[in-house]
Amino acid sequence: MSLPLIDQITTSLSRLIDVLDPVAIESVPINDCAGQVLAEPLLADRDSPPMDVSAMDGFAIRLADVQGEPLKIIGTAAAGSSPIELHPRTAIRIFTGGPVPSAAEAVVRSEDTDIQSDHVSIRVQPTELRFGQNIRRRGENTRTGHELLGKGTLLSAVAMSAVATFGASQVSVYSRVRVSILNTGDELVPPGQPAEPWQIRDSNGLVLETMLRKETWIEVINRQSVGDQLPTLVSALNAQLAVSDTVLLTGGVSMGDYDYVPEAILQCGGRIVFHKLPIRPGRPILGAIGPKGQLIVGLPGNPVSVAITAHRYAMALMKKRGGVTQERHLPFTIEIKNPDAKLLDLIRYRLVKLDNHGQGELIDSRGSGDLVSLALSDGFIEVPAGQHGAGPWKYYSW
Repeated sequence: MSLPLIDQITTSLSRLIDVLDPVAIESVPINDCAGQVLAEPLLADRDSPPMDVSAMDGFAIRLADVQGEPLKIIGTAAAGSSPIELHPRTAIRIFTGGPVPSAAEAVVRSEDTDIQSDHVSIRVQPTELRFGQNIRRRGENTRTGHELLGKGTLLSAVAMSAVATFGASQVSVYSRVRVSILNTGDELVPPGQPAEPWQIRDSNGLVLETMLRKETWIEVINRQSVGDQLPTLVSALNAQLAVSDTVLLTGGVSMGDYDYVPEAILQCGGRIVFHKLPIRPGRPILGAIGPKGQLIVGLPGNPVSVAITAHRYAMALMKKRGGVTQERHLPFTIEIKNPDAKLLDLIRYRLVKLDNHGQGELIDSRGSGDLVSLALSDGFIEVPAGQHGAGPWKYYSW
């Protein structure tokens, strides 16, 4: 019995992922590591909080001193100050984050007190107070040695809060993945330049570069167009393999007379791991490994195919190179409000636009060369082979 199509795809990708190694590890100053990927777990180097601190502004007291005469204010504890010793029948003014004296049993909110010169009266009854009230205990967030961020975590803005609080001055991270983009085709002219009717402005390169630059763990080091001549392509591919961790190619990956990408990869010493997946658009996609372990991905030439296969498949392969294991933007499911009855014996990707209620609307697309439909889309859905309807379907956002 043959595997379901999605399992066939998973198997193909796994065969390449299994032979790919992450890029080199480097030690980076803490102020420069944002956007990179942790190469080892981040462990807490101290308790958090590192001592008992106040959860609000108020007064640190002993519970037994609440009844009776006003308490003498003997000092002030602010965040960043050293602890003050608390004596019987006294109180210490304390601010949020301030160190709680070891003898203090509770912090009374400022609004529950009356201050007269250097004394404070507690307006709440003893029964309304409890031991430890308004005190954040040492280590209640985390303890020394606890793993805060796992290996493979992308150091986003919020992750950097942990790095800043618990990390050393140098952070062990994976180097950014150096990516080169080669767009093949004699018909290509640069974006924004005049084009004859038989020529095409190269949108694929700009789409890929824009997509990749959103990923802070990737560094795009080159983007160029290459003509449909095998020697020219071999020369360009060899040059980029010498300086890149990953090379993405568009076009020339099918079986036509001018589709030289597979042969060029072989002539450069690469090994093709898979070629063609049961998907539409994008079936000709190719995955290979270079002579020094570089990732090579041959994407189709049509713009919709390029965008979808790069987002759905090339990015997953590049994450292995980048050491990324902690996902940030997992796909979710949506329903389609204008489903059609189209069936296909391949896994199908459909461009959609989201409405304000989170429902998807299929975009009227004229095929994988329809740049207009691509530009109007918010993302795409993945429809299993032989299925149709409203879903819910797995949705990938650009």
